[in-house]
Amino acid sequence: MSIKTEYLKLFVNATEKAAYGASKFIGKNDKIAADQAAVDNMRNEFNKIDMDGKIVIGEGEMDEAPMLFVGEKVGTKKGQKLDLAVDPLEGTNFVAKNLPNSFSVLAASEQNNLFFAPDTYMEKIAIGSNLPKNLVDLDNTVEKNISLLADAKNTSPDKITVCILDRPRHHETISSLKKMNVNLKLISDGDVLGIIYIVDQNSPVDMYMGIGGGPEGVLAAAALSCYGGQIQTRLVLDKEESVRAKKMGISHLKRKYNIDDMIKGDVMFCATAITDGDLADGIKDKKEFYEASTIALHKSGKVNTLFKNKHKK
Repeated sequence: MSIKTEYLKLFVNATEKAAYGASKFIGKNDKIAADQAAVDNMRNEFNKIDMDGKIVIGEGEMDEAPMLFVGEKVGTKKGQKLDLAVDPLEGTNFVAKNLPNSFSVLAASEQNNLFFAPDTYMEKIAIGSNLPKNLVDLDNTVEKNISLLADAKNTSPDKITVCILDRPRHHETISSLKKMNVNLKLISDGDVLGIIYIVDQNSPVDMYMGIGGGPEGVLAAAALSCYGGQIQTRLVLDKEESVRAKKMGISHLKRKYNIDDMIKGDVMFCATAITDGDLADGIKDKKEFYEASTIALHKSGKVNTLFKNKHKK
């Protein structure tokens, strides 16, 4: 089975309304208010949709988040049973400080087809499409993964570009990449977008690597699944997080997850830009209406498009 095609425009509408809500707080140094506006608007739109939806990745556990919490039921309870992974505001600091590349993001699958990742850190390595399956591996050295990718692309390491979060935890990895003369795209936040760079035709990025958020890893995997890309992940857990993960049904804590383990079957992905960025224009307020730009993907429908929509206020 697959997700009914009519859901895509409804999900696009949900991320666009969420993005508009957050856009009212651009540059106001209030990331909490921006996130809350995005959450409120997204949930309001979800509950108009004829679906039997469940949040599997959201704003946190029930006791941490009043809305869009993990396990929350959304929709009219009519229609297809769908699991939803949401990040109503990816890049809270970008909105608060009026920086580029903030998005409102969601992914949808049929029931039980999205990896139920806890809100912990996750190791990630991702590459684009039309490459040998399972080409790179988290247990390889940085040098080996770069060499494998360069060989597969019939090029040299100095022609490869890697996107990575600019964090102290990545100091050794970044040093290794520099020694190989690999080109770097360092980002300060927003690793969903960082992974999507790999499959964007206008981006030079060939690989994403590093440690980021677990929920963001699943959202990125949903996008890559639509593009035919690859990602391998592994949870990074402390003692307390290990207990939580086991309660969620994750028995093998050091397991490596490939894309087919994270995204099963059909999937939809929507990302609406809030501030201007590399992949899409942010919300444009035009007094009586606003314009929104959304990357919209549907795996089985072979949809890969950038919607530009106008909404009355």
